[in-house]
Amino acid sequence: MNPRISLWSGLAVAMLTLFSFGAAAQLAVSSNDGKMLNVNGTATVLANPADDTVTIIDLGASPPKVLGEIKAPSSVVGPPQNVAIAPDESIALVAASMKVNPADPTKLTPDNRISVIDLKANPPAVIATLQTGLGPSGISINRAGTLALVANADEGVVSILTISGKTVTAAGKVDLGNPKSIPRGVAFSPDGKMALVTRFGDHKISILSVDGGKVEDTKRTMTGGYAPYAIQISPRGNVAVYGNQGGNTGDIDTINVIDLGGKAPRVVHALDVGQIVEGLSFSNDGSYVAVTAQEGSGRAPTHPFYNDNTLVAIFSVNGTNLTKVAEAKTGRWGQGVVWSRDGKTLLVQSMVDNALSVLSFDGKSLKTTGQIKVSGGPEGLRTAEH
Repeated sequence: MNPRISLWSGLAVAMLTLFSFGAAAQLAVSSNDGKMLNVNGTATVLANPADDTVTIIDLGASPPKVLGEIKAPSSVVGPPQNVAIAPDESIALVAASMKVNPADPTKLTPDNRISVIDLKANPPAVIATLQTGLGPSGISINRAGTLALVANADEGVVSILTISGKTVTAAGKVDLGNPKSIPRGVAFSPDGKMALVTRFGDHKISILSVDGGKVEDTKRTMTGGYAPYAIQISPRGNVAVYGNQGGNTGDIDTINVIDLGGKAPRVVHALDVGQIVEGLSFSNDGSYVAVTAQEGSGRAPTHPFYNDNTLVAIFSVNGTNLTKVAEAKTGRWGQGVVWSRDGKTLLVQSMVDNALSVLSFDGKSLKTTGQIKVSGGPEGLRTAEH
């Protein structure tokens, strides 16, 4: 969700679809920006923007299908992890990092809203709106479903939210010590005792300690890569992977691997992927990690590093070693990526197409099999972490 190269075409009014789902369902939630358009490589605020929307998808169905779509504020600015789903799929949290500036509607200004969406309601609905620090970006919910952390890019803090059923309450902030650190992504460890925060502004990774509802900055940081962005810890708890946005100059950008099995977390590997690494997601069993790289697909067509597709790459995970096993091309200006529980289906967002590509994976090859249209440019995508 990099505003420097955003591209969004077409406007639509969100049409709500009533839905119900059974035990086999797996929910994926896509947040969609209705405000932004890229005009020949330049991010532009639409003169008459559509509402931002949130689309609920059954990823357990074959093929995946849309269950409903509602209005809720969101933003393409920040990593495509501005959505989080509770482990029991009862609620979703959606962050809005930017909004149209009321003083100058041709520009954006930092937002501070988190929408709480009741996924069990029929139809689903926004049941609360919370205020956090400025520029809420990446969100993570612990496996117990009792705590959420939000990276606030424009304030240099991480907001703490407590969760009790469907009630979400602001419970303080963790100051990272540098207002220009631009925290973008945050990820809980499976045991809920640690969280990692990517700092886009000063190129560090913060380590937070978590004890119940008490979250503290350990003051320890890691360094690796330039402009770290999306991050996730493996369901196995032994490694974390984060992507680097780089300097927006057309160079190959990387992902980094963090070893969590030693005396202290440390960066142990870097792997090249493509231009502007955007989204990433571990498979449910931790055997694979999928990564999207925009590959210049949001640049002006005359740019020397322009490409007309996003790259989706899948790496197998063996301890701290990652090996690329498959890749595919999807729509332009790609965003988030998620896995089905069985590891055979992936969804990948494309802002340009107002759509999510459906891909199949058999352990060796990755193929596009379909497409899901949404209202607005899809820019945030998650499933529940177990």
